[in-house]
Amino acid sequence: MRNFIKRLLSEERGATAIEYGLIAGLIAVVIIGALTVTGTSLKSVFETVSGELETVAGSSGSGSGSGSGSGTP
Repeated sequence: MRNFIKRLLSEERGATAIEYGLIAGLIAVVIIGALTVTGTSLKSVFETVSGELETVAGSSGSGSGSGSGSGTP
């Protein structure tokens, strides 16, 4: 029984596995945080571009452009 306890206390594989698990968890938290910040920034950029496109499309509503639409003459 003593040998089992000594061997259990001197075993480092379990501690190493726990350390790797903690590192992987920390990396996951950092990645999630970075993606959240990036996603918010990208949303803002796309909303700005969308607003500008709507403004441009609204101001050129009935122009005489040479588009390839299939409207009636």
